[in-house]
Amino acid sequence: MQVRVLFFGMLKDVVGRGSDSLTLPAGATLADLLARYQSEFPRLEQFLPSLALSINQEYAAAGQPLHENDEVALLPPVSGGSPEGPEPLVRIVHERIVPHDIVPPLEKPEDGAVVIFDGVARNHTRGRKTLYLDYEAYEPMALGELRRLAAEALANFAIRNLALVHRLGRVEIGESSVLIAVYSAHRAAAFEACRWLIDTLKKRVPIWKKEYFEDGAMWADGEAFPAEIPKAAATERARPASK
Repeated sequence: MQVRVLFFGMLKDVVGRGSDSLTLPAGATLADLLARYQSEFPRLEQFLPSLALSINQEYAAAGQPLHENDEVALLPPVSGGSPEGPEPLVRIVHERIVPHDIVPPLEKPEDGAVVIFDGVARNHTRGRKTLYLDYEAYEPMALGELRRLAAEALANFAIRNLALVHRLGRVEIGESSVLIAVYSAHRAAAFEACRWLIDTLKKRVPIWKKEYFEDGAMWADGEAFPAEIPKAAATERARPASK
């Protein structure tokens, strides 16, 4: 059988490409696929403890079997509501984020608090001058995860609505990379939901950041995936797959 394999963030640098087509025997699992790439690219082993995997845009365990034409993604750590409820604004964009175009249109008279987190590209990182940032994502899966976060926030916090917008591509210094706005009758719930959204986004959503400096570039270290997301190294060392 043949499957499509996607690589993101620093993994693209390790394997030298963003996607691949791989032929595996019937009954092969994600662990078999990993073993094939470990054999070809030994550096992958150092990423296994923090690597997550997905099949067809859903997180998956290493022992899960593969099928013809599956889309597999190797994911390094990242850098809803009811039909009658509010409709959150959830987007991935490739153009500049303008907060004033997003926040006021969602405001309602019943909102006593609007808490905004505007993640802005700064001009330095660990003492090095930053020229610009570049964000990439496993875009269909990232958008799905953002929508799940929005639905969870609306279900678990006493808030009325929210906006959740993330930018991809080149972001200049002073421009927004992510904007979160939470609307609520009371400030406590709005602050709590906003903090939860950005902290959880950084752990769950497959978006990666590369920082460009005057003397080079590097992928930003990602936060570990939450415990509930299966990791590539969660099983015994993957056995080699027959070619």
